[in-house]
Amino acid sequence: MPDIVDTAINAGSFNTLVTAITTAGLDTALKGSGPFTVFAPTDEAFSKLESGFVESLLEDVIELRKVLEYHVVSGKIAAADLAQLKQATTTAGSDLKIDASNGVKVNDATVVTPDVAADNGVIHVIDTVLVPQ
Repeated sequence: MPDIVDTAINAGSFNTLVTAITTAGLDTALKGSGPFTVFAPTDEAFSKLESGFVESLLEDVIELRKVLEYHVVSGKIAAADLAQLKQATTTAGSDLKIDASNGVKVNDATVVTPDVAADNGVIHVIDTVLVPQ
């Protein structure tokens, strides 16, 4: 089974995310043994951001890493377990708010496709990019 990065590449709807992961140098880590839970925004989610935001992030690797690490949680958290949580701590050290009262929301993002299996964890596809406050 492919790892998280290759699973995202193979899906074809995470081109911006994969570019960002590679630019930030996080591809090696996310190809590691993990396990990881990744809240993966689609290309459509990135397109909702204000014009120029992604481009400026890609030029600021430190800030880019902060944003990307805000989408990753150590450990493999399946959707059924995620729905039982109120928060999850990211690899950036910040907490994401989890709300399963009407579907599953992570901060302001909705999980649109849960439990995409990867060799070293799980991907939950989200419709909004998570930006740390």
